[in-house]
Amino acid sequence: DCSRAAEELKNNPRHKAYLEGVSLRQLQKLYSLLKGHLKGQSLAESLQKFQQEETIDPEEDMNKLDDKELAKRKSIMDELFEKNRKKKDDPDFVYNVEVEFPQDEQLESCGWDIESDEEI
Repeated sequence: DCSRAAEELKNNPRHKAYLEGVSLRQLQKLYSLLKGHLKGQSLAESLQKFQQEETIDPEEDMNKLDDKELAKRKSIMDELFEKNRKKKDDPDFVYNVEVEFPQDEQLESCGWDIESDEEI
């Protein structure tokens, strides 16, 4: 298991000082590439397989995943969120962004936010 091996390496007191600035995701990728190499895959094949495993499919039903796979997907989403998040120190940070949405288009109604008399 690449994720367990990466955690063990990162938490090893002997290597901790050297791997402090390396993310767990990078170590997992390294282990995945090494595993692919040992199986005889080329670097391109290993990278493609890793990329496929690390990509979130928006159509995937995550309710059907086991706890380990769900935790992996959440970790990927958290990392993507942190990468795209604007912080106060960023040069293009804007505090109060106001956006005007076009009103000339037909608005779609959503069934989940309509309250019926029976529910109240």
